[in-house]
Amino acid sequence: MGRLIHVHTAGDAMEGQLLRGRLEAEDIPVFAKGEGEGPYRLGPMHLWVLEEHEVQARLVLAEVLGGRFALPDDAEVEPESEVP
Repeated sequence: MGRLIHVHTAGDAMEGQLLRGRLEAEDIPVFAKGEGEGPYRLGPMHLWVLEEHEVQARLVLAEVLGGRFALPDDAEVEPESEVP
């Protein structure tokens, strides 16, 4: 296993989990630390990736944190239909 590189500190577990999910959707394994214990997950969440994924992870994080996936305030979002 390669060396772990710290790529981001999220302010809270919700942001951390969203970013973690985005990275994992890009096939980047993520290791998280500091997300808290129990039902009230408080405090920062640190995201780590293997050294060989660092560049790709930083590019993905830059896009997400830069607002590339943000919806306009007036966007109407339709719920996904269920597949029978």
